[in-house]
This record gives sequence, structure tokens and C-alpha cells, in this order.
Amino acid sequence: MHPLLNTAVKAARHAGNLIVRYVDQIDRIEVEEKGRNDFVSEVDRAAEDAIIDIIEHAYPGHAILAEESGAKPGNDFEWVIDPLDGTTNFLHGYPQFSVSIAVRKARQLEHAVVLDPLRNEMFTASNGGGAHLNDRRMRVSRVLHLQDALIGTGFPFKALNQLDDWIGMFRKVLLRSSGIRRAGSAALDLAYVACGRFDGFWELGLSPWDMAAGCLLIQESGGLISDPDGQQEHLSSGDIVAGNSQIYPQLLELIRSAIR
Repeated sequence: MHPLLNTAVKAARHAGNLIVRYVDQIDRIEVEEKGRNDFVSEVDRAAEDAIIDIIEHAYPGHAILAEESGAKPGNDFEWVIDPLDGTTNFLHGYPQFSVSIAVRKARQLEHAVVLDPLRNEMFTASNGGGAHLNDRRMRVSRVLHLQDALIGTGFPFKALNQLDDWIGMFRKVLLRSSGIRRAGSAALDLAYVACGRFDGFWELGLSPWDMAAGCLLIQESGGLISDPDGQQEHLSSGDIVAGNSQIYPQLLELIRSAIR
């Protein structure tokens, strides 16, 4: 395992263990509202601090982009961190949340970790080195037709100006696919595309830390990703479409046709 990926795994595991310790103490956790339907808890901040401490000890000159503490400048290497993706789920005791860490070099994704601490599932990838679920190689699904596909999505709760477009997309995909799921952790949703549990995924209004790690997982598992225009601007636009090589173009066509 590459030393950078090893550090990311160590940091994710440490944060995951911290998060799990709070699962039975949810009623005692301090919570703040950052925006409409957007919450941050003391657990988010503690997990992020734990991740950053490990990274800065190993690579003190690297840049950091973290959900709660923002950007810290550094050299060409940047760590993109979501310490608790699915905070609302966590605060309600809904068991679908994750830790997401990616490493970029000169804006190119190099390493990725998404950890589901409750299921003890560690999704990892390195650029050119493939993707793994725990120690088993991952590949995207082999589903060929959208009518047989299970598609993941997320509500644009932080980008309500896109709600009408999203509803149009939802209608078209629902009528053409085998089913749609919305679980509330985009990082895990993307990991599920990478390991074949979902055949495709789309969402609007995400942040880089929500999807950076998941994007590399999909790429290294043989999947395809873009923004709804078919361009590689999803990490900056926040709008993403992904899937295996057969489902992705069919899903992209539907998503594009629903944009007003």
C-alpha cells in the first residue's frame, strides 16, 4: 500500500472509531445548524481534528480542504476530507454514514478512502492501482440496461434552486430504471457504484469533500463519471452522474434531457 494511502486509511480508521463511540450517546451530542437542513456536531469536529492531526504529523507541508475547518494552503498535495458524511443520518441513529478522505496532487486524484465504520467496510483506491473493498478487488456492476439498473441519488437539500430540475430527473429515472435509492451519504453511494451495489448514481449540489474519494473509487473500478454536461467538471460544479460503462451513458442522457 502506498504510504499516502496508508496514512489515509489510518486517519479514517481513527475517525471511524471515534464516531462509533458516540453512536449510543446521540442525545448528549452538541449540534449546530450551518444552514437549512445542514448540521454539524461536536463529533464531526472531533473526527476532523483527529484526521488532520494524523495527516499533519505525517505530511506537515500538505494542503488540506476539510468540510468543517475549510482550506489550509500547502504544496501540490491536497487532502480532501469529509469527517462524517451523513451527519443528519448519524444524529437520528440511522446507520448510513461514512468517513471520506481523498488525496490530490496538482488537482489530480491520487488516493481515496471511504470507511463505513458500522459495517467495518473500507473502500480504497490509488490512481492506476485499482480499487478494493477491505482486501478484495472491486469492480462496477455488469448490468447492461437501465430498466434492470438500481440507481442511487441524493436530494439537493443545499441547492433548492435545482429542485425542479432534480424532480424532473427523478421522474424520468424512476420510470426507466429498476429502482431508485436515497440513503443520505454520497460518499457511500459512490462507493456502492464502485463495488457494484448500485449500477448508477446522480446528485446535484455536492461539495468536493462529498465526492472526491468516491470518484476515484469508481474510476479505478472501471466506471465512468462526469457532470450532467458530460464534462469533467463535477468536482467544481457539484453535479455528478456516474455508473458502469453501459448504464452511465443511458443515465446521462436521461439526466440531460430533464434539465430545464
